[in-house]
Amino acid sequence: MADDEKLSPAKSMRSCCKFHWRGKLTVLVPLITLPILIYGFRSNRPELKCIYLIVNMAIFWITECVPLYITSLFPIIFLPLFGILSSETTCSLFFTNALVMFVGGLILALAIEYSNLHHRIALGTILLVGCSPRRLLFGLTVVTCFLSMWMSNSACTAMMCPIVKAILNEMEAQKIFTIYMTQEEEPVEEGEQRHPSKIAMAFYFSTAYASSIGGIGTLIGTGTNLTFKGIYETRFPDAKEKINFPIFMAYTIPIAVVANILLLYLSIQLTHMALFRPNSKTGQEIKSATSNKDILYGVIKDNYKALGRMSCHEIQVASVFTLMVLLLFTGNPGFMMGWSDALHLDDVKSSSIVFLAVVILFALPTQYTFFKYCCGSAPFTGRAMDACLSWTFIHNNMPWGLCFLIGGGFALAEGSKVSGMAKMLGQSMAFIESTPRDVVIGVTIVIAIACTTFSSNMAVCNILTPVFCEMALAVKIHPLLLTLPSTLAMSFAYLLPVSTPPNAIVCGYANIKTKYMAVAGILPTLLGIVLLWINAVTWGAVIFPDTKDFPDWAKEARLF
Repeated sequence: MADDEKLSPAKSMRSCCKFHWRGKLTVLVPLITLPILIYGFRSNRPELKCIYLIVNMAIFWITECVPLYITSLFPIIFLPLFGILSSETTCSLFFTNALVMFVGGLILALAIEYSNLHHRIALGTILLVGCSPRRLLFGLTVVTCFLSMWMSNSACTAMMCPIVKAILNEMEAQKIFTIYMTQEEEPVEEGEQRHPSKIAMAFYFSTAYASSIGGIGTLIGTGTNLTFKGIYETRFPDAKEKINFPIFMAYTIPIAVVANILLLYLSIQLTHMALFRPNSKTGQEIKSATSNKDILYGVIKDNYKALGRMSCHEIQVASVFTLMVLLLFTGNPGFMMGWSDALHLDDVKSSSIVFLAVVILFALPTQYTFFKYCCGSAPFTGRAMDACLSWTFIHNNMPWGLCFLIGGGFALAEGSKVSGMAKMLGQSMAFIESTPRDVVIGVTIVIAIACTTFSSNMAVCNILTPVFCEMALAVKIHPLLLTLPSTLAMSFAYLLPVSTPPNAIVCGYANIKTKYMAVAGILPTLLGIVLLWINAVTWGAVIFPDTKDFPDWAKEARLF
């Protein structure tokens, strides 16, 4: 009996590797790449020391053998240890203006969630657009895209998934269309969650992809935007083209967001909702569901009515948020004099405005019933008034690890610049200098999407953006043309759950298999590549007209 239970050496090794691969990888990877570090020290080449750090961090980020956010803290240890940056300089990069702005944006997104304003916006938009399956999908796609411009992609997707599920469950309850695959289509074991049907997957995929598209609409929409801003402005402090809130939106909204979201909707209609195929099985289901749209409209209307009148809490959050957006837009819009120019407050950056809104929300009460006690007589209420924002709620729901991830990227970018590593890698691409500029832009977009498909987009942004900065200098192309489109592309990885947080959330929430996402994401990914390229070479030239030529400040930057 004991002999039967004893594992063979081969099985024992497989079992050990299966359950303890992370520990082994954390030891083997640094040892395998150790010759790079040894050669760097022996030849006194700091760029090789930095390559050693980046290679290890990249592998750790991709495999997650160490938690993603802990890997992001490696620069604090190794950049000073390798003599590349001081500890004080490295640590200061974990709390830059761009990072503080990102933290403020996350807090404001949580303020919207805390007030329940997001549900009112979502249900109100759906009622406005209509409740046939095609219109409903359009409404959910548009509202997800809009909310994701101001909230983190993860929070927006996590918020919309229960709304989508509630709508789909109502569809099934009213026998409008099936929302799960049959046992023949996708077998499941007893007790396992059933797999969503093709139509149901259309709603979940649209939610995830629209969240990613909306995230590129504003600087605070997703972490990669602010990572790019921080790395670009650190590498090119003398750049004439400033990446501020209104200019960034002017660049991204018309084509990269609006046109993209419309084409996403059409692509999902084609692949999952039988557009132009009315006689197919799915087409017949959609036709039947459209005839029963009044039932769903009544359900959503009842849910909207259940929210009641807009509360004082919601009104205040909406007002403060609107005020913040106006201040961000009018501070230094670029096409006219802003309030920061008029008041000579050039040192007041976006982070100050965002945190002004945060502080106001912590100060304002959710309601003003206490006024009736001001002129009244005792007894007075002994209950404290709640603020529009709760620190306990922020503390429990804030993704603090993202701050480490972005800060680690800034430190890594500065280390690669100071050590000369980014310049070395960029100059190695000098052979494409004779290649047409528009082709090089397309290549960087494809590289960004390809890399992001298999790893976190934040990690990829931290690694590729400094390299593209130096590559632009080597091939004498305006750095903005290679860095900004590629940064936006890092949000357009639709093929795998690991590519972006929204992908992972919908696959986990709805029990969607990877093979279905891989097929669904092909057309949106191709459309995203084309639109980003068109945006960069056409509309981008309108927003940044000086990017046609290699600027003088970039020529000076080549010397450093």
